[in-house]
Amino acid sequence: MGIDLTSMRLGQSAQQVWDRETDETLVCQDVHQETHDVKSFTFASSEGKHFHFDAGQYFLFDFPTGSDGEARCYSISSSPHRSNAFTVTVKRVPGGRISNWLHDHMAPGMTVKGQGPLGHFIRPKGEKIKLLLLSGGSGITPVMSITRDLADRYEASDIVFLHAARTPADLIFRHDLSGLAARMKGLRLQFLPETVAGELSWPGLTGRISPEFLKLAVPDIAERVVMCCGPAPFMAAARSITAALGVPAENYIEESFDAAVIDEPGLDVEAQPTTRTFQVEFSKQNKTLAVPSDQTVLSAAKKGSVRLPSSCSNGVCGTCKSKLVSGSVEMNHNGGIRQREIDAGMFLPCCSKPLSDLVIER
Repeated sequence: MGIDLTSMRLGQSAQQVWDRETDETLVCQDVHQETHDVKSFTFASSEGKHFHFDAGQYFLFDFPTGSDGEARCYSISSSPHRSNAFTVTVKRVPGGRISNWLHDHMAPGMTVKGQGPLGHFIRPKGEKIKLLLLSGGSGITPVMSITRDLADRYEASDIVFLHAARTPADLIFRHDLSGLAARMKGLRLQFLPETVAGELSWPGLTGRISPEFLKLAVPDIAERVVMCCGPAPFMAAARSITAALGVPAENYIEESFDAAVIDEPGLDVEAQPTTRTFQVEFSKQNKTLAVPSDQTVLSAAKKGSVRLPSSCSNGVCGTCKSKLVSGSVEMNHNGGIRQREIDAGMFLPCCSKPLSDLVIER
């Protein structure tokens, strides 16, 4: 019996697609234990819509953990070819309010609000691109999505996947990756635990990434596009080492939410006489700060000890999204806020500079 391709195409075109501008309700479908302190959470649209995203992107979640809730960004770890749902993988962080809440409370059937897909940590398009996927700890999630995407495409590929962790027990997706390496002829897998505690036998090297290790593990590293995600110290080391080994700056791509820092000139010096200063009130915290017109609201808030959740600090993730009750700002965002949210009076303090006195509902 033949396959009716026309019917297949009609069925695909009739699928409802998740709209990042209007859709927001997600239903937890599954919770899976990956390691002793890592779980994967699979979400679907409450209306059965399909997701179109690029491997390497993330979702911004609003979790009901307090009176106002809290927002967090989590990278998608599943393949974009499974469009009916997506998975994020979260490590329990000691003292971490959201990660502990997820591990302790999230269960199938629960609903949360989510915005996405977002982000630009996407594999460069083109034929015969040689990749080095370099991850540390829970930073493996977006590069795992990229690897699963390439596996599902059945395209010829040349990938070195190097994942570092504290111990073999902390290697997230260890068995999944081994299975992928067994069937992807172009995938070369390298695990690098710092120690082998709890492992009876370990066939590879141990320690931290170093020029010597990368030269040994990836002799042709200068010919590869490096995609890196992990804790800030790990990425700083990776950036320095790969540059020293000949990787051009344009071939080094990194992703991190936790590594963002406020780094604006003039934070600790007096404003120039020509710089105007505005009064910015954070109504819920009963605090008012003097904010120069050449500083972002977030940078001034952090310096003034105002509690304002943030992550990327460049208008991508949307974590700091706040209600602007009065006043106007100059906002230069990178996709972390929807137009309908802007129309409703929301703004991103991390990429907004005051144009007048402000009242912010925070």
